[in-house]
Amino acid sequence: MLTPIAEAQRQELLPGLDIALPTPTGRPATATIEDQFHAFDEQHPWIYETLERLVEERLAAGATRIGVKALFEALRWQIPDRVPGLNNNFTSLYARKLIDRNSGWVHVFELRRRRAR
Repeated sequence: MLTPIAEAQRQELLPGLDIALPTPTGRPATATIEDQFHAFDEQHPWIYETLERLVEERLAAGATRIGVKALFEALRWQIPDRVPGLNNNFTSLYARKLIDRNSGWVHVFELRRRRAR
């Protein structure tokens, strides 16, 4: 049986997993959700572009409110090999980015205060 640290190191080799190993202080050394989002978004710019296209399609079809989680699921269905790392924790950040780049969409998405950073 592996120790928890050895198991975490073994799992770290698996794609799509973000394992936080303990530091000398005992606290995990992980990037914030926002840091993870920016890294993912930079590596996969087509995700944002596809989300933007999906919003445009839904608005053209008459939608007045759109949920980014529903867009994530549509994106997952459209891409048969899935999107490794497309984390539901990123939905609020993508919603904010969509609004930042398309100010006319401010009423399309319901934003709440973010608790985690």
